[in-house]
Amino acid sequence: MNIISTNNAPPEVGATLQRLRLARGLTLEDLSRIAGVSKSMLSQIEREKANPTIAITWRLANALGVQISELLSSDVRPTELIRLVDAHEIPTLPGAHAGYSLRILGPMDLAGKYEWYELTLAPGGELASQAHDPGTGEHLTVITGTVELEVGPEKKKVRHGATARYPADQNHVIRNTGKTEAKAVLVVVHR
Repeated sequence: MNIISTNNAPPEVGATLQRLRLARGLTLEDLSRIAGVSKSMLSQIEREKANPTIAITWRLANALGVQISELLSSDVRPTELIRLVDAHEIPTLPGAHAGYSLRILGPMDLAGKYEWYELTLAPGGELASQAHDPGTGEHLTVITGTVELEVGPEKKKVRHGATARYPADQNHVIRNTGKTEAKAVLVVVHR
């Protein structure tokens, strides 16, 4: 008779979480802001005083740029020189109500410093943004189509291949006034 031994204890993710966080040069406060998880909860998880929910584990894995399985594993993996992120792993902010989608291309650990996105605008779609923090700037490069950029009282057409650089610390709108889909790369630099 074969007896199968099973371990029903939940994985101890604390050491793995701390190792991944420190390898990225993040403080508990940094990871808290990026992942949307309280600093006290992160501290409890790292000290093995609490187990994260699936939702928190998903947020932490996304914030650290790893698969959930890596966060739940106690195996120490060698640091990869090249980290590939498959298309299905890239978070997307759907703005279907306004005719846009925004794919978050930059790593979550740089959010709040440098951010870059792929912006897709349906005909008539627009991405309207409130003013960001003082000193924030944006760089918009149109890949396909033409968009209209409105910053404060000024409006300009940005055509395929062109880049617009503008202050984003005031209300601004990127809209597709054309008849075909428009795509752009949007880079946000926070000061």
